Amino acid sequence: MTAEANKIKPTQRKNAVFSAIVSLCIAILAGFIVLALYMVLARGLPNLWASLHTAEIMFAMKLSLLTSLASTALCVLFAVPVAYGLTRFNIKGGGVLSMIMDIPMALPPIVSGVALLLLFGTTAFGRWLTAIGLPLVFTVQGIVVAQFFVNMPYMLRVMRSTFEDIDARMEFVARTLGCSRSQAFFKVTLPLSKNGLVAGAVITWARALGEFGAALMLVGATRLKTETLPVSLYLNMSCGDLELALAAASILIVISVLSLFIFEAMGGSPAGITRGTGWRSR
Repeated sequence: MTAEANKIKPTQRKNAVFSAIVSLCIAILAGFIVLALYMVLARGLPNLWASLHTAEIMFAMKLSLLTSLASTALCVLFAVPVAYGLTRFNIKGGGVLSMIMDIPMALPPIVSGVALLLLFGTTAFGRWLTAIGLPLVFTVQGIVVAQFFVNMPYMLRVMRSTFEDIDARMEFVARTLGCSRSQAFFKVTLPLSKNGLVAGAVITWARALGEFGAALMLVGATRLKTETLPVSLYLNMSCGDLELALAAASILIVISVLSLFIFEAMGGSPAGITRGTGWRSR
């Protein structure tokens, strides 16, 4: 018994050391994130109410809400049918298509902005859009397009994972009972994907609110014209107005944290956005 006990003690010590190292890493990372956010909120929240009454912050908030809601609606409009098609249809080259859809997620946002600027600013397609009254360079609608381009892959991944976790046999049963494929989708699959749809839309909206790089390259940073909250933060930091800059940063932090709470409450997994896994229909 003594020999066995002597063998167990070193193992227990190793396990304790390993657990302590893991716990320390968790504590350091969590503390780093909380401390960084606290430094912004501690200086931004006290002046937030006064900053909200300035014309610049009010304009930035309204423009951010308008453009982010519009781009999120576009993301939902495209992500739902595209995700459904990629998960349910036997598409030749589906893997390549999925990779193409994910490219904007891997690109630095500023590169995405350059690509959009060249597409809409130097091509016949861009000139045609301008001719019909839909210019996208240095305009508000350009912000919507930039947000849509950058955030679409996230919404698409959430919906793909959601549809993959819904048993396809439910649709087949509905179709054997007389439903067409579209009826089975709208009456069976779409209602079952409600949590994933809502959570994906919320996190996509929060990301759209904070989009900066792509929008900056496509529409520029003009006060009271293309000034969203991230642009307001950038402009005010550049000119040394920390009060307005930290107010914009605080608003973005609060919205981001609240959106994560909603995302988790609806059954989402932040890791599932980038992996394409981690969803369960409820």
